Amino acid sequence: MENQTEIITKEQKPSLLGMFTSPGEQFERIKQSPKIWVPLLIVSILYAIGMTLMALSMDASIFIEQGIPEDQVDLVLGVTKVTVAITGILTPIIGVLIGSAIHLIITKIASSPVTFKQLFSMNTYIAVIGAAGIILNTGIRYAIGGNPEIYVTSLAGLLNQEKVGFLGSFEVFAIWTMIVTAIGLHKTAQLSKGLAWTIAIVFFLIGIGFTLIGSLLQGAPMQ
Repeated sequence: MENQTEIITKEQKPSLLGMFTSPGEQFERIKQSPKIWVPLLIVSILYAIGMTLMALSMDASIFIEQGIPEDQVDLVLGVTKVTVAITGILTPIIGVLIGSAIHLIITKIASSPVTFKQLFSMNTYIAVIGAAGIILNTGIRYAIGGNPEIYVTSLAGLLNQEKVGFLGSFEVFAIWTMIVTAIGLHKTAQLSKGLAWTIAIVFFLIGIGFTLIGSLLQGAPMQ
């Protein structure tokens, strides 16, 4: 009976939906049976849907405010919409690949037995949270209007900021992703809780840093 139970447990596959309800359990399953291609395809499709909604939510006023000449706005808007939609497919793939490579370097320094496949699978499943965030936020923006780059689930959206700025980094799904990443590094990569949380928080802060730099370069408000 015990052997049968063990076999059943090992055969259980991680679930993308389970990442919202029981991420710890999914990470244990990923450690035993990492899956990549099907979940990566699903996540890429979800990102593509979200980014397409973002593209459809864009209008000429956004570019006019950025100083684009009115006679060039239609061309810039059209090119941007196509670029944003295509980016949606590539974003999760590139993001998961780079994130997994960095995690692998860190985990090997920490003498973790985790493999690249396990980390890639872990980050693919984590990416579904970001995909849900994009679809929710861009869907709302498509319905009610406003700058699609400002998530309604961020502090920038809550405070009705006109530009993304620094507060755009403090967003529900981004923080959720950080928390789940820490759990994944502990469960799947078998790192200590302290190290797992440190890595997740550092990644989050680096993301804020890039946003801050982008805001400075674009002349966006810091608040």
